[in-house]
Amino acid sequence: MSMTRANARELAVHLIYAREFSGDEPEAIISSRLEREYYQNLSKENEIYSDSPSPAQRRYLDTVVIGVANRTEELNATIARYSIGWDVRRISRLTRCIMQLAIFETLYMDDVPTGVAISEAVRLAKKYDGTEAGAFTNGILGSFARDLASAGDSQCQ
Repeated sequence: MSMTRANARELAVHLIYAREFSGDEPEAIISSRLEREYYQNLSKENEIYSDSPSPAQRRYLDTVVIGVANRTEELNATIARYSIGWDVRRISRLTRCIMQLAIFETLYMDDVPTGVAISEAVRLAKKYDGTEAGAFTNGILGSFARDLASAGDSQCQ
């Protein structure tokens, strides 16, 4: 059985977060964390590790984890632009990683609707960082999405 996209997204957050701490290359994080024995041991702690990524989910993981790593500064600048009155470094690392993924998906993944990226980010922020983090994430990503939509509307005219 293979994992769902929602579980793959949650796994991507784990990988992005692990890279935030280690500073390792994203390919090394993906490779080591998806190694069979390591992955199976984690399945005892978190249900998202109970199914292995399918080849399509593995491509998704490679794309988003490497993409976020390569665009961290740009993604953090976007977060900073919408987190008025907050220094990005004061936002928890995990919530920041979740927002980085959602912004990356919105800007660079054609198969992920903006609304899905945002609602999944809010769900993950609530799950891992609490209700306030979910509301904060929703506010920042909602403002980002509205600006993106207005920019798109003005380009169509």
